[in-house]
Amino acid sequence: MALRLLSPPPASQSKRATFFYCLRLATRSRSLLQWQPRAPVFPHRRNAAVASTPRACVNLEDKKVPETGSEWGKVSAVLFDMDGVLCNSEEPSRRAAVDLFAEIRVEVTVDDFVPFTGTGEANFLGGVASVKGVEGFNPEAAKKRFFEIYLDKYAKPNSGIGFPGALELVTQCKSKGLKVAVASSADRVKVDANLAAAGLPLSMFDAIVSADAFENLKPAPDIFLAASKILNVPTNECIVIEDALAGVQAAKAARMRCIAVTTTLSEETLKTAGPSLIRREIGSVSLDDILSGGSCCHNEKMQRPQLVNSSGRTSPALTMSRSFPETNSTNDEVFSFEGLQGSRRDILRYGSLGIAISCLLFTISNWKAVQYASPKAIWNLLFGVSNPFSERNRGVPHSARVQQFVNYISDLETRGNASIVPEFPSKLDWLNTAPLMLRRDLKGKVVILDFWTYCCINCMHVLPDLEFLEKKYKDMPFTVVGVHSAKFDNEKDLEAIRNAILRYGITHPVVNDEDMYLWRELGVNSWPTFTIVGPNGRVLAQISGEGHRKDLDDLVEAALLFYGRKKMLDIKPIPLSLEKDNDPRLLTSPLKFPGKLAVDVLNDRLFISDSNHNRIVNSLTITE
Repeated sequence: MALRLLSPPPASQSKRATFFYCLRLATRSRSLLQWQPRAPVFPHRRNAAVASTPRACVNLEDKKVPETGSEWGKVSAVLFDMDGVLCNSEEPSRRAAVDLFAEIRVEVTVDDFVPFTGTGEANFLGGVASVKGVEGFNPEAAKKRFFEIYLDKYAKPNSGIGFPGALELVTQCKSKGLKVAVASSADRVKVDANLAAAGLPLSMFDAIVSADAFENLKPAPDIFLAASKILNVPTNECIVIEDALAGVQAAKAARMRCIAVTTTLSEETLKTAGPSLIRREIGSVSLDDILSGGSCCHNEKMQRPQLVNSSGRTSPALTMSRSFPETNSTNDEVFSFEGLQGSRRDILRYGSLGIAISCLLFTISNWKAVQYASPKAIWNLLFGVSNPFSERNRGVPHSARVQQFVNYISDLETRGNASIVPEFPSKLDWLNTAPLMLRRDLKGKVVILDFWTYCCINCMHVLPDLEFLEKKYKDMPFTVVGVHSAKFDNEKDLEAIRNAILRYGITHPVVNDEDMYLWRELGVNSWPTFTIVGPNGRVLAQISGEGHRKDLDDLVEAALLFYGRKKMLDIKPIPLSLEKDNDPRLLTSPLKFPGKLAVDVLNDRLFISDSNHNRIVNSLTITE
């Protein structure tokens, strides 16, 4: 049983100081303290020394939750579940199962399969068949057909079903000397297909344990115990990362610590199985979570601590015994201000309510702006983002400024705290190229992500700057990717974006991020914004607005110099399929986006402004 001692203020301090000490204690964990109204309980005094000396408060934590830090224990291996952890494959699996049942004319929904998630394909399909009362259902035959549907429609190689951050976390674990394994209730054929579709090589795992060789699948611990044995690591030194109740239960049955992710089930549902930690997705799991259990603030929401006195007896509510010297004052001291009176409790209560109402009113009155905001954008706005483009550096010679940027990148890499750009979601539409993946196609290249929208005139003004950079570094491992982030709903239309690309002569890859996923993940808050990304997928800098050609040019040159010396660049070009070369309208018409007409009635002539050919055409003689 883990005990954490919370030291009280010295006995020499006043009663008010003692009160504020415990008030601060209360704010650290809302569930820790429960104030009793106006009538604190005082113990019978044993002697004067006990009465005048405050006792220590002890935080008794749930046995089910391991203590962080030194109490977390040694970690030697990490066992990753596949579906819902490494691969975003739970929803495609359910859709494939719905297709299977549709073939036998049984109507089901994807939600019908949620209770059977993580139990193996035979139970996954057979459980729903049993609930629906399907007679003569053969789980093994159904499983075979299920794999055919799933592999054909939903798990094609490099289809981008890997969760953002999965590859990075596995790589970080291996770099720390941890053994890593996949431990899944899925059959090996599905495991191999999913890992290939997610871009996760089999060779990076020390072991892959699938359901084929086991009779008892999760929530039985057999798969995890087998992985522990193959890795030659004791079970108490293994960390499991799971998304399903059956998986969490299997980890606990194997006496392993478990980090649960809420990609499939809600946090409240997962709590019922008692995982050690809960995180939003694998990209939110840090190496610190694995090695030391993360910070205590993450664990507090998974436990219901009680306040106990030093003799070990628990108390459901805060009592003044064992924590304060005996006093005749009450908790609710009354304050008066300009004729208004209230206790501390009332001030906190109504003050918090006022702040909440103010925030709500602000959100309603600024709803349009709030739609484009994200927690990271607010953080960037308040505390800044990596930006080496200071005014004091703009007057120095070109070579000196490039060297300053090289030093900046070197320092950024040394600290290792640069943000990692998330992977492009697989469902996005691409123009001027086939779908790209950051970890595959753009690895080894310096990339500028241009966040733009075609109705923004400022976004059009910076296109010549981007064209300048593309021409200057055309033979270098450098590319621009336009991330179209629509401000209005009508701007999300793919054909409208294609027409804008043709009209403005954009020749670099463009992705239609209609849900503004990358915008929010990178904390962008205005159009246009440029995010400069290194060949390792980390953000080097971010800058918004017009007039930054020289800044971008110098930083790109510095990045190519720095990473070139590190042998981290890949000069293989990105295959392009430009929209202008595939549009039949441009191939059959001598005009390209004509803008205006002028009629010369006296001389019987017609003039056409052929905008994208930059010319005026004296078309034809006007006839009746």
